[in-house]
Amino acid sequence: MTLSQYDKGNSTGLGQRGVKRAVPPLNYLEVGASCLWPFIFWQQLEETAEGSVKDRLKFLEVVERTQVDRPKPAWATSNEILMDTKTMLLRDFAPKRNGTATLVVSPYAGHSSMIVDFQKGQSLVQELVNDGVGHVLAIDWKSATDDMRDFTIDDYLAQLNAAVDELGGRVNLAGMCQGGWLSAMYASRFPDKVNTLVLGGAPIDTGAGEGMVREYALNYPMDVFEELVAAGGGLMRGEFLLMGFKSLHPEKQYVDKFIELYENIEDDIYVQKFEHFEKWYEYTINLPGRWYLQVVKELFKENQFFNGEFVGLGKKLSLGDIKCPVFLLVGESDDITPPAQVFNTEKRLGTRKSQIEMMVAKGGHIGLFMGARTLRESWPKIAHWIKANSRR
Repeated sequence: MTLSQYDKGNSTGLGQRGVKRAVPPLNYLEVGASCLWPFIFWQQLEETAEGSVKDRLKFLEVVERTQVDRPKPAWATSNEILMDTKTMLLRDFAPKRNGTATLVVSPYAGHSSMIVDFQKGQSLVQELVNDGVGHVLAIDWKSATDDMRDFTIDDYLAQLNAAVDELGGRVNLAGMCQGGWLSAMYASRFPDKVNTLVLGGAPIDTGAGEGMVREYALNYPMDVFEELVAAGGGLMRGEFLLMGFKSLHPEKQYVDKFIELYENIEDDIYVQKFEHFEKWYEYTINLPGRWYLQVVKELFKENQFFNGEFVGLGKKLSLGDIKCPVFLLVGESDDITPPAQVFNTEKRLGTRKSQIEMMVAKGGHIGLFMGARTLRESWPKIAHWIKANSRR
C-alpha cells in the first residue's frame, strides 16, 4: 500500500517541482536488501544532483523515522483499558456507557490494531461515537509471545467471549478483516450474545474471488508456511508477514512510494500523512504459529468455516446459526479480500433477508477501516443501522 491510494487532503499529488519521476529509475532488483532501497535511491539523487541538499536530508530523515526506527503507533482517541488479558487490551471509548455496547474487533494480521483509530479526524471508533452509537469499544490485539506459540483460534474465541461477558453478555460486533471471521465464528457459536453483526472486508468464503492472499494459500504447500513458523521460533513473525504484504505490490512498496515521497518532500501535509501511515504499516506484531497454520489450512485452503465444517470451542460452527441483523461491507478494489468472499456470506446466514444489508465502498482493503472517504460516506450509515437495530 502507498499513501497515494488514500486521501491526501490538500496535497496536490505532485512535488513542488511539478513533475513526476524527476529522478532516473532505480535498478532496484539489483539491490540485495530491500531495506536499503530508499538509501540507494537517496544516493542516486546525490549523484544526479537532483533537488537541494535540504530536500535530500529531509527525505532521509523521514525514511529513517518510518522504515528504521519503527516506533509503536499510538491510539488517537482517549480511552480507558477495561480488560487486560494475554491476547488483548479492551479499550473503552465511551463518553457514556448506556445501551448495548458496540465492540470493534480489529484486524489481527501482523499490524497494530490502532488502524481502527488511525488519527484525529480519521478514526472508525470516533466516527461511531460521533454518530451517536454510544458505548463503543475496540479490541487491541497484543503481539504473541513465545509462550503463546501453541494458541489456537479457540483461545481467541474464548478471550472474545470473556470481553462480551464483561460488557453484559450481549453486544453489537463490528469485525474488520480477520476480526470479521472471528466475529462471525463467535456469532455462530454464541448467537444469543450478538445483537448485530458488521463484517468489513472479512474473508468468510475464502474459496471465492481471486484475492492474492487466497492465491498464496492455495498455491503454496503447507511445508512453506510451516517452515516460516519454524524460522520464527514457533511464531509467525510480523516481519515475515510484512514482507509478504509488500510482495503483493513490490514496485509500489520498494520504489514508487519513496519516489513519490521525494517528489512531495516540500509538501508538509503529504509528508505528515506519509509518516503517520508508514509508522503504522512498518510496525509489526507476531502471531501464534499454531493459530497461523490453522488459519492457512482450515480457513483458506479448506474453507471449513464457510462450509460448516470448522469446529470452534467444541462445536461445528454454522453461519446458519446466525440470526441477528447483519451488515456486509466490501471495498470496490479490495485485492486482499475480494467482495465475493464477504457477500457470499449472505447465502449461508440464518438471518432474515430483510435484515441483511450489503454495501460497496470506494477504495481498497485498508480504506474500509481508515479511509477518509469510507469513514465519511459509509460508516455514518452503518452507525445509523446499528442504532436502529440495537435493543435499549
